[in-house]
Amino acid sequence: MKKLIKRSFLNALGTGAYVATLVTLMLNGEKIFGTINNMFAPIAFLLVFVISASITSGLVLGKPILMYVEGQKVEAIKLFIYTIGWLIVFALIVLALGLNI
Repeated sequence: MKKLIKRSFLNALGTGAYVATLVTLMLNGEKIFGTINNMFAPIAFLLVFVISASITSGLVLGKPILMYVEGQKVEAIKLFIYTIGWLIVFALIVLALGLNI
């Protein structure tokens, strides 16, 4: 049980760190990469979106799917639920900090 909670925390923390890094890059993108005023901006945005979906789904779903396929069905579902729970906690913390609560 403790191993699943620790693993779920690390999965959610990795996801949060990835999202924070990506947001930082996006907020400073014009400073870092300059201005893009052509059709390549939306293409780049959508490619980054697809890559991000792949990375975050791997962090959130990768191990639970592997565990499920290996027959550890209950543990896999618990790991997934715990990871989502941690992500909700992180989102609430970010919202509270953003709202200055």
